[in-house]
Amino acid sequence: MGFVSFAGRVLFASVFLLSAYQEFTEFGTDGGPAAKNLQPKFNSFTKNISVHLGVVVPHVELKHVIAATIGLKGLGGLLFIVSSSFGAYLLALYLAFITPVVYDFYNYDMEKAEFVQIFMKFTQNLALFGALLFFLGMKNSVPKRQAKKKAAKSKTT
Repeated sequence: MGFVSFAGRVLFASVFLLSAYQEFTEFGTDGGPAAKNLQPKFNSFTKNISVHLGVVVPHVELKHVIAATIGLKGLGGLLFIVSSSFGAYLLALYLAFITPVVYDFYNYDMEKAEFVQIFMKFTQNLALFGALLFFLGMKNSVPKRQAKKKAAKSKTT
């Protein structure tokens, strides 16, 4: 069962590791294509936050956001492979932050094809988030192995 669990963690983490590697190789000086694709969605998200919550979101360089997401995915994926709860928390943090920003289905009309595609990707990320929560729940509910106490041998003289 140990190998199957390890293989599952490797396959799960490969989604994040391959994505982080691709973004890292395309990063450049301006954040690469990921920053260009994120710019309008990030602006829309911060505008919605400002309007609905009444707080001003400070200006953030998107190349720093992309660098942080690369770090979260890369380090989180590697730690997740070795069954680290901290790695799962990093991946969950990444998903919790990026999912509502990138997959902003709430900005599209329900009858359009774009809505369906974006909503499907949003729910896929929710499923990944749920899998991480399941992993964390299982990791915290399984008791640690305790060493068997050896009975003290009586001395015979």
